[in-house]
Amino acid sequence: MKIQTRSVIESIFSYPLGDSPEEIKEKYQLKKVRKMSDNENVYGSSAEVKKAISQCIDQLYLYPDGTTAKLIKNLASFYQIEEDRFLIGNGSEEIIRLLTRAYLNHGDEAVMAATTFPRYESNVIIEGGQAITVPLLNGVHDLESMYEKITEKTKMVFICNPNNPTGTIVGKAELLHFIESVPANVLIILDEAYYEYVTTDDYLESLPLLKKHANLIILRTFSKIYGLAGLRVGYGMMDSSIVKELHKVKEVFNVNQIAQAAAVTALNDQSFIEACAEKNAIERAFVCEQLLEMGVGFFPSQTNFIYVYSQYPVSAKLITKGFIIRQMKLQGFEDAFRMTLGTREDNEAFLYVLKEALIERAV
Repeated sequence: MKIQTRSVIESIFSYPLGDSPEEIKEKYQLKKVRKMSDNENVYGSSAEVKKAISQCIDQLYLYPDGTTAKLIKNLASFYQIEEDRFLIGNGSEEIIRLLTRAYLNHGDEAVMAATTFPRYESNVIIEGGQAITVPLLNGVHDLESMYEKITEKTKMVFICNPNNPTGTIVGKAELLHFIESVPANVLIILDEAYYEYVTTDDYLESLPLLKKHANLIILRTFSKIYGLAGLRVGYGMMDSSIVKELHKVKEVFNVNQIAQAAAVTALNDQSFIEACAEKNAIERAFVCEQLLEMGVGFFPSQTNFIYVYSQYPVSAKLITKGFIIRQMKLQGFEDAFRMTLGTREDNEAFLYVLKEALIERAV
C-alpha cells in the first residue's frame, strides 16, 4: 500500500533541473559544453571572496551565527535602512517559502503572473493556498488585470521585476500606482533578484517605499550578479513586524558561516559588481542586435538572460551542439527558450549555431 502524501502535493511538479553538463557531454559525445540555462554570473565572484572563505575553514565545527548579524549590519549600512528590516535566507527562495508558511491559511489566495518564477505558485499550493495566475501582456506583468483579481481572500501578490523568465520590467509609474492601490492588508512581494543588471531609467527604485507601505517586501539575492549561487544567500527588506513573524518559522541556522562571510565580502566589492553589470549590458545589446538581424523574436531584457522565441524548432540543435539552454513554451511559437548571457566568445558561438539551425529549417 502506498503511503499517501498530502492532497495538495499531488498537483505540484518538481522544479525542472534538466541534464547536467556532464550528462550532455556524454549523451552527445561533446568535448565542451556551455551552460547557459541557470542565469549564473559567467564572470564568477569577487576575488576577495576566496580569501574570506579560506578564513572560515578552521571554524567549520562551529554553528553559524543564527542572527546573521554581520551580514545584516553591512547590508543596512550599504542601503542606509534600519537593521531590523532585514531577513537573511538560504537564497531568496527560502524567504518566499517562509512568507507563505507564516501568512497563508488554507484557502487564502495569492495573485501572480502565469509565466514567472514557478516557486511562488508551488509554495502557495504547499501551504494550502490558491494561486491565482494572470497571463503576461507582451511578456510583461499585467498589473491592471492582477489588481482586478484581488479579493477579500487575497493574502499576497507576487511581482518578479525584472521578470524571470522573460527578463522584462514593469514601468516605473505603473508599478508605483499598483503598490499605492493594493489594500494595506495584502502583502506585495517584489522579487528583484536581477536588480543590479537593470539599465533603463523606467525602473522603480522601491526601497524608499518601504517606510510608506508596511505591506511591501523587497527580495534580492547574492546568487546572480554577486556570483554566489553555490552558497545560497538571499535577503528580504520589509517592515520589522514582518521580520519578527518570519523568525518564528525560519530554521535556526539557515545560512551557513561560509555563505555569510562570502556575502559580506562580495557586498563590499562593488567595483566587481559594477564591472559585471557593464559587461553584461554590452553583451545583452550585442546578442539582441544579432537576434534582430536574424529575425528571431525575443522579449526586451533587463537581466543577464534573454527569452528567445522562434517559429522553427531550434533549441534541440543548440543542445546537441553543447549549448545548455532552458526550453520553455510560448503560445503561438514552435520553440521558445531562455538563454543566459555568456562571454563574447560564448555568445558568438551560440549565435553561430542558432543561425545554422535557422538556415537548416528554412531550406
